[in-house]
Amino acid sequence: MKLRPLEETDLEFIHELANDYSLMSYWFEEPYNSLEKLKESYRNNNSSESARRFVIVNENDMVGIVDLDYIDFIHRNCEIMLIVKPEFSGNGFAKFAFKEAVKYAFEVLNMHKVYLYVDTENEKAVRIYEKQGFKNEGVLREHFYAKGKYKDAAFMSILKSEWTENE
Repeated sequence: MKLRPLEETDLEFIHELANDYSLMSYWFEEPYNSLEKLKESYRNNNSSESARRFVIVNENDMVGIVDLDYIDFIHRNCEIMLIVKPEFSGNGFAKFAFKEAVKYAFEVLNMHKVYLYVDTENEKAVRIYEKQGFKNEGVLREHFYAKGKYKDAAFMSILKSEWTENE
């Protein structure tokens, strides 16, 4: 299993994930994105310094994606987002990808803090993040709209000093 940078040839896979309502609701995103719009966005933003996108690969299978978004080189923080295709869930891919992306954020990008938003009802994800050393900084009440209702989102983060202690 490994992470590799997103390539234009991966966009059909990303399109499949981005249009899966059950998956995109975890990112509090609307599952609506045409393949052409995705390609255009890729071409326009591929050289952007504000994001790093990786594909999770196991042998010949694309398993999921992990993004470091909203990279802020002044305040030295970024958001991490992860999706694993349901058929690959429970095999350690999320844990691996999450750990590698956080390591990349701290060791390569020299971030001070990595943060995320998670649905407070998604207990499985919250446990994964806590095991990785993320701390709950608070709950944003009814902050996102997904699956037909407003959802509370926990704001969780890890500081580089905390991550270093756990390594």
